[in-house]
Amino acid sequence: MNKQLIVATSNPGKLQEMQDYLIGFDWNLQLKPSEIDIEETGQTFMENAILKASQTAKHLGKWAIADDSGLAVEALNGSPGLYSARYGNSDQERIERLLNELGNNDNRKAQFVCAIAIARPDGSIALQSEGICQGEILKTPQGTQGFGYDPIFYVPPYQQTFAQMTPELKRDVSHRGQAFALLLPKLKELG
Repeated sequence: MNKQLIVATSNPGKLQEMQDYLIGFDWNLQLKPSEIDIEETGQTFMENAILKASQTAKHLGKWAIADDSGLAVEALNGSPGLYSARYGNSDQERIERLLNELGNNDNRKAQFVCAIAIARPDGSIALQSEGICQGEILKTPQGTQGFGYDPIFYVPPYQQTFAQMTPELKRDVSHRGQAFALLLPKLKELG
């Protein structure tokens, strides 16, 4: 039986990414209708993921999955954090702003965080998980893959930025990959 799972985003790229993680699962993923607009009022990535999944599920009466993620830079007290996507009008602007704010600070520690929530058709949360990828912020972008802050987010154990990694490697080591790794065994039980 093929179950419908609404992805609480209007971003087709996010839908594709989730489909890649859920290969082999009996879920038919679909984007949420764009007229459903959910305000992200949570104070954490998990609160926002829960809000998006729950409200989408209730609105449509169907299972829904949502994630919220962002980059937290230690020397900037966790910024851009929840505002990662709104830190500028383009990837280029966001990267420039972050590098300017960090300046020559020696503390380049940062982490990408991804929170995922799955809601039942009544809006109650069935599953949730959080993945974290530790790294450092480079002074200049490197690599051409990926999007967002990927060219300046360096992962020391792999000696590459997210933008230098193959899509397969990034999928495995990224914050989203780690969150899905925790979620998938639970999703099997749910299925």
